[in-house]
Amino acid sequence: MAKHLVLQTDFGQQDGAVSTMYGVAYKVNSDLTVSDLTHGITPFNIFEGSFRLSQTVKYWAPETVFVSVVDPGVGSDRLSIVAKLKTGHYVVTPDNGTLTHLAQEYGIEAVRVIDEKINRLKGSSKSATFHGRDIYAYTGARLASGVIDFTEVGPEYAVEKIVKLPLNLPRLENGVLTGNIDITDVNFGSLWTNIHEELWTGEFGAQLGDWFTVKIYHRNVLQAQQKLQYVKTFADVNPGEALIYVNSVYTVGFAIHTGNFATQNNVTAGQDWSVEIEKLK
Repeated sequence: MAKHLVLQTDFGQQDGAVSTMYGVAYKVNSDLTVSDLTHGITPFNIFEGSFRLSQTVKYWAPETVFVSVVDPGVGSDRLSIVAKLKTGHYVVTPDNGTLTHLAQEYGIEAVRVIDEKINRLKGSSKSATFHGRDIYAYTGARLASGVIDFTEVGPEYAVEKIVKLPLNLPRLENGVLTGNIDITDVNFGSLWTNIHEELWTGEFGAQLGDWFTVKIYHRNVLQAQQKLQYVKTFADVNPGEALIYVNSVYTVGFAIHTGNFATQNNVTAGQDWSVEIEKLK
């Protein structure tokens, strides 16, 4: 194994929860390298956690183990699983939709249900509300350090049975390009869609300098509409001006040069947010 364990949660870092997960991992094997993806996922936002995994996984070496805990159903009958991606990475997570973007972008090779009789922190059975510590960090550390292999996680589970969230995949019809607004670039307020560059510059035919009408919807109700130019980078427009660009994950984004597009337009991102783009003639 790669001996890298990467943690993602919605816990924040105001208390000891994340540090506790580190401690559990290092007690399994002090030679592990434990890193953070983020602990700033919006509380209970499984879709956001799913996106952040797909944004990050491919930049880590194969066999890296990710632990993702965005788990509003903790302690319920939802399954605790480990997925092996077709890229060779592993993800330890509740089966609640966290794997949605990974399944779409990279594919899932196999899934196993965690056998809690074997892969649970000793002495933790009385707790039903901190599986991030008691099951996921513990199992992830055992897998990353080679204490167990994937077959020892627990019984096989059919890949097609895992929970997946709706993605509102992009489509082009009658000259109108539609897609989902998956996420915000948190610190800067840019919106990132799921419209990949290949569709944007390929079939849709967008070229640098073109102007477009952009309509943003929340649950199919129009929230914002602007005419925006497609440019390469923020500095290609004046400070305070809005733009369309291809972002660092190679999808279409909307931003304001040294401003906050989401705040200024009173919009955000997630399963309920969509966009329509049409070229100005």
